[in-house]
Parts: sequence; structure tokens; C-alpha cells
Amino acid sequence: MVLEPGTQPPSISAHNQWGERVTPDFRTPTVLYFYPRDDTPGCTTEAKAFNDRYEEYHEAGVEVYGVSTDDVDSHCEFAEEHDLSFDLLADPDGTIADAFDVEISERDRASRTTYVLAKGRVVGVYEGVRPEGHAAEVLRDLMEAGLVPME
Repeated sequence: MVLEPGTQPPSISAHNQWGERVTPDFRTPTVLYFYPRDDTPGCTTEAKAFNDRYEEYHEAGVEVYGVSTDDVDSHCEFAEEHDLSFDLLADPDGTIADAFDVEISERDRASRTTYVLAKGRVVGVYEGVRPEGHAAEVLRDLMEAGLVPME
């Protein structure tokens, strides 16, 4: 069962696609999206959609992080191939997914789940995400919830 809105998220730290240690600050508006695998059709669609809207997220003060069980090298290739502007966090042992109660398949792949975090709390959870239109939906919901300025 995923973390419920209103709960305090766990603190996490992981290496991004460049091998740098990243510790997201969930006091600021943050999108943490879990996806199954780098460079697969649905995951590429989702990453490119967040990337296409990255400037809007950035201007609204929202951090975006993608998380999968792929390693740093895989994330690096994926990020470079698609010129991604946000961090992909490597979670090869599933520690971050486990901390957020994201289901891991028998093939060690995270289920497609997105968390919206702000003010040190979970403010939204999306399970069974469909990649098409998801980045726009999350940004719209952040605006409607008053967590970021309206366009």
C-alpha cells in the first residue's frame, strides 16, 4: 500500500545519472515518479513528457525526479539519449521504492507510481499511471491545489 496523503515521506538519498549523490528536499514542491525501466516505450514517453514540461515545473519551483531500479550507467545513457533536464535516481536494490511502498515486480521493476510532496508531506499519489498526459495532469493538479502559481 502506497504512502497516504498527509503522511511524512521518508528521507532519501541516491546517485543520479551523473553519479552525484542527490538528497531531495520534500519541503519544497517535488514530483517523485517511479517507472519500470529506462529506454522502454512507456518510460521514454513519460520521461520525455516531464522533460517537455520541465521549464514550467522549474519556473513554478517544483523539483522533478524519476526513480527506477536501473543503475547509474543505464540512467546516464537514457538521460543523454533523450537530453533529460531532471535527475534520474538509481535505486538498483529497490530501497527507495520500498521506502515509498511502491510495488516491485518479480523482475525487479518498480510499478508506475508518482508522488507529489510539499511542506514535508505527501500531498498526492498517482498509481497505475498512464504515461501519456501524466506530466501535464500532475502540473495542473499542483496548480489547482494552490501548491504552485497558476499559469
